[in-house]
Amino acid sequence: MSAVRLGPSIGLLSQVMLLVALAGTVGLTVSGWLLGIACGVATFVALARGLDHFSAGALGPADRVTLVRATLVGGVAALTADAVVRPVAVPALVTLSVVALVLDAVDGWVARHTATVSQLGARFDGEVDAFLILVLSVYVSNSIGPWVLAIGAARYLFLVAGWLLPWMRAPLPPRYWRKSVAAIQGITLTAAAADVLPRRGTEAVLVVALGLLTESFGRDVWWLRRESVRSLVIAERRSIAASVMRH
Repeated sequence: MSAVRLGPSIGLLSQVMLLVALAGTVGLTVSGWLLGIACGVATFVALARGLDHFSAGALGPADRVTLVRATLVGGVAALTADAVVRPVAVPALVTLSVVALVLDAVDGWVARHTATVSQLGARFDGEVDAFLILVLSVYVSNSIGPWVLAIGAARYLFLVAGWLLPWMRAPLPPRYWRKSVAAIQGITLTAAAADVLPRRGTEAVLVVALGLLTESFGRDVWWLRRESVRSLVIAERRSIAASVMRH
C-alpha cells in the first residue's frame, strides 16, 4: 500500500476499532454503527483526495494527531445518532469530546515545532473542528432547542454561500481569533452536553458563543466583500487605462 493511502487506511481501521470498543462498553444501535462507519469512510476519502490534491507524500506528525481527533469525533457522531432512539452514554460522549478538544491544541503545537505546517493540515484540522461542533450542536439541540443548530450549521452555510457567490470563495487571511472562536464553540457545547450548569446558565453561555461565532463569520464576510469590491475597482481602472492607451 502506498504511503499516500496508508494514513487514511489506518484512520478507517481506527474508526472501526473505536466503534467496536464503544459497542462493547456502552453499546451502539444500528444507527450509531452506520453513522460511525460513514464518518470513517468519509474521512478516508477526503484525506486521500487531500493528499493527492496537495501532492503530499504522506501524513505529517501533526496530521496524524488530527486523524486521531477525527476518529474520536466519529465516535461522538455515533453516540449522537444513538441519542435519537435511546438515552446516550453521556460520560463516553463527553470524554471523547474533551480529548478531541485537547488534541486540537496539540496538533497545532506539533505542526509548529516539527516545521510541518501545511495547507492540507490546516484544512483537515478546520474540517474536524467544524464537524465536532456540528455533531455536538445536534446533540445539545435535543435538550436546549433547535436554535443551537445554528452554531453547528454556520460553517456549512458559509461554504454553501461560497458556491452561490464567487467572491466568497477567495482565501481568507490567517486570523487567530477565528480559531479561538471555534475552540469556544466546542468547549461550550461539550459543557452543555455534560449538563454541568443550570439550564438558564447553559442557554446564556450558548447565546454568547453563538454571538461570538456570528461576529467572526460576519467579519470574514465583510472582509471578502470589501476585497471583492476593491478588486473590481482595480480591474475597472486598469481597463480604462488600457482603453486610453489604445486611443
